[in-house]
Amino acid sequence: MPKIEIDGKPYEVAEGRTLLQAIDDLGLLMNGVEIPHYCWHPKLSIDGSCRLCQVEIEGVPKLQIACNTPVRDGMVIHTATERVATARQGVMELLLLNHPLDCPICDQAGECKLQDYAYEYGVPESRTQEPRRPAKKAVDLGPTIVLDQERCILCRRCVRFCREVPETGELGVFARGDESVLDVFPGRQLDNPYSMNVADLCPVGALTTRDFRFRIRVWFLDDVESVCAGCATGCNVLASRASNRVYRFVPRRNDAVNQTWICDEGRLSYKRVAEGRLDVATLRRRPASFDDAIGHAGLALREARAAGGRIVGVASPLASNEDLYVLRELLAALGADPGVFAVPRGEGDDILLSEERAPNAAGARALGFAESAEPVGRAAVALVLGHELAPAALAGVEQVIVLDSHASDVSAGAAVALPARWHLEMSGTFTNGARRVQRFLPVVEPRFEAYARGEILWRLGGAVGLDGWGGEYDVRAVSKRLSEQVPAFRGVSLATVGDQGRELG
Repeated sequence: MPKIEIDGKPYEVAEGRTLLQAIDDLGLLMNGVEIPHYCWHPKLSIDGSCRLCQVEIEGVPKLQIACNTPVRDGMVIHTATERVATARQGVMELLLLNHPLDCPICDQAGECKLQDYAYEYGVPESRTQEPRRPAKKAVDLGPTIVLDQERCILCRRCVRFCREVPETGELGVFARGDESVLDVFPGRQLDNPYSMNVADLCPVGALTTRDFRFRIRVWFLDDVESVCAGCATGCNVLASRASNRVYRFVPRRNDAVNQTWICDEGRLSYKRVAEGRLDVATLRRRPASFDDAIGHAGLALREARAAGGRIVGVASPLASNEDLYVLRELLAALGADPGVFAVPRGEGDDILLSEERAPNAAGARALGFAESAEPVGRAAVALVLGHELAPAALAGVEQVIVLDSHASDVSAGAAVALPARWHLEMSGTFTNGARRVQRFLPVVEPRFEAYARGEILWRLGGAVGLDGWGGEYDVRAVSKRLSEQVPAFRGVSLATVGDQGRELG
């Protein structure tokens, strides 16, 4: 492995990488080694057009762009010399020649790399007196993206993304020189299933999502690490919140899962935290207090158990590993049948979107639940954690007890329905389709009385009168027991998975 020196510090890097790639591999880019850049992106082809990443290399007479310079053994690089600083100032001055001075009204303000780099590396004032060139504003490129053409610095990240990731190629740079502009090709729209990623890639305020544009200033937002629950891929995201409300999902880098992308469908799934919720406990289809509903459900389970009636469990691939583990233990304590679960499916693709439209089907399988959409048959009580199994499959059950985050035909017809928290309202883990266990953290609190499915099941066990059940619920303690008692999860728990997840054994 080549050994190089950057600003007096030695590093060992992978062979065959460019300088920026090697520093990014080490996790040091803009995190210890400051080399500003616009056109370069770790998951796209090298363009080399912005020229901001110039560095000085001993033995080389001219400054070199770090994005396209291969590392070689013994290379000595300087990133903070006077020559480098002068070059950066020149690049920034050129980029700002035609850029509008409208940061106060730009939706990118607060997370704009042009704003940041102008402050860090630019000149204190403009030397030009000529008017800035006119360009289009608020152009609808498609159903999801709006373009402010005058703000574009022509880094071409968005163009390369559309060509290289979804391979749809809607975007291009048209005309030449000072007349160059970003636009869609004639007769086309930017409407591929990953189109909103171009807003994440844009380092300035040129491309914004219609969904988030002008909704809130980013400095009012707090980002929480989470995962998308839209399918079995489990893309890593940052959930942006303010005043107990989720405003957006943006992809969080995880090279083992989603690179730095997320599909548009998953990106917009944050809206489910407020849409179609089961927001009140019901008893015989009438609103009831949570305690009364728990009491009735516990009585039904206790009577069925005493009479030798059949009790069945229906798991949900939308429930966390911890929730499913508590269900498994409760079913065993009740002497019930091993649980089953059904998986909603849709059309997948070769990029990220899985045909399994649930985040934890792999976790349900690893915990021993059998996948089945068949009718459960005759039973005294069914303990149901979601709505993936059709109501007709529960037709032979005398009393259905549902724990769910969203209202459905199953909860509408249940003897007892108990509101559960969605994953953005709780802590836990999902196991994605590649058997990687990933954690999610609470982002918001529900605006109504609701609990994690595992906690509701814990309280139900207490209402039945089972030894050791009921009382205070601790999801971390449950996760630890899960990792100790289920061989597939050995050593994998909330406390150990970290922010990038861990694969099952």
